[in-house]
Amino acid sequence: MNAPAGPTAPDPTRVAADVAAALAEDLGDGDVTAALLPDAPDCAYLLCKEDAVVCGRPWFEGCHRALDPEVRIDWRVSEGDRVAAGTVLAILQGRNRALVSAERASLNFMQTLSGTATITAAHVDAVRGTGTGILDTRKTLPGLRHAQKYAVRTGGGVNHRMGLYDTVMLKENHVRAAGSLTAAIRAARAMQPTLPLIVEVESIEQLREALTEGCDRVLIDDFTPQMRREAVAIARAAPFDGRIPLEVSGGVDLAGLRAIAEDGVDFISIGGLTKHVRAIDLSLKLGPPPG
Repeated sequence: MNAPAGPTAPDPTRVAADVAAALAEDLGDGDVTAALLPDAPDCAYLLCKEDAVVCGRPWFEGCHRALDPEVRIDWRVSEGDRVAAGTVLAILQGRNRALVSAERASLNFMQTLSGTATITAAHVDAVRGTGTGILDTRKTLPGLRHAQKYAVRTGGGVNHRMGLYDTVMLKENHVRAAGSLTAAIRAARAMQPTLPLIVEVESIEQLREALTEGCDRVLIDDFTPQMRREAVAIARAAPFDGRIPLEVSGGVDLAGLRAIAEDGVDFISIGGLTKHVRAIDLSLKLGPPPG
């Protein structure tokens, strides 16, 4: 299976749904604090307080346009740009009540998605030049999978399966139920002949079995470094000739990432890209930017 290449735009329908849910959660029957403002024309600026990869512009814009369709947002950076602390990302001009009412929801999206893109970029940088791709997983925040996986792409990573519906992935439970790895692969092919098939293996013997029977990618889970290097050698040698890519998962951290990539694996999947979320420090301030 060839993973999707390069960042692609988020689905506008999904963005709109995310925005509607966030605003409904925050505003309820109305912003009782913003009502204290005179509802006059005003401006604001979006400030990034730390080094980051910018991500989440469609959601940020969606929040503000939902409350003020006439708001003007002048971006000084592009989606995916790497920026330094202190960078003004955008200037907004609109009604002050709408600006402050949309503030928290818009920042929540930008902070979270920029955080995901930033940590992804750090992992991509760590393996740059090796030919190894960085994959995400399904360990995402509930309701924000589409958004977080977009952020992974923005940071230079590659999406694994989006859900349980678009790729068949065989693990130990399926092998146990089928009686053997070969039987599980054949059953999966018979039931879902058009979907990509990923097979998780736990030993060199299972690796050979999966490569012989055929699939779209093999996941070598929790292999020792010696086993991993042996797996790469087997998968690249005749008769397999590197046709089936290898993915590494389990026990992966940033410090040891390059060593794994240099062993020659095709992909490394990392749940922490979307599971361990640390938001980027952003703020939206009324008034013109300093300077």
